[in-house]
Amino acid sequence: MTIQSITPAQTYALRHAVLWPAKPLEYIKLPDDNLGQHFGAFEGDQLVAVLSLFVDADGVARFRKFATAAAWQGQGIGSALLRHAIEAARAQGVHSLWCDARHNTLAFYARFGLEPEGDIFYKGPIPYMRVRRYLP
Repeated sequence: MTIQSITPAQTYALRHAVLWPAKPLEYIKLPDDNLGQHFGAFEGDQLVAVLSLFVDADGVARFRKFATAAAWQGQGIGSALLRHAIEAARAQGVHSLWCDARHNTLAFYARFGLEPEGDIFYKGPIPYMRVRRYLP
């Protein structure tokens, strides 16, 4: 597996297939995608996981649209991609990293030191919570 920077457009098919397959493709595109850093995990030439990182000037970063193809889940690829994003954020002086996580993924994020904050909220029928990690 290799992880490298990719374009926003390269994330779209996987975002759509994994996160919101019942919505139109436009739904998974972010208005500020051009401002983010996009990372892809590849097995050979196949893109199998994506994550988009957005770093603010005040040292806070948010990652969004983190998706691993169903056939590749549970193999450590998403974990490697998230570790890569955390290190990329740390290298840019980020002191706080957060995302809106689907409630059923909280245990996964806890393994990386991302702790829930606030209340459960919904995007459509799916429950979410904000998770955050402070970086040294």
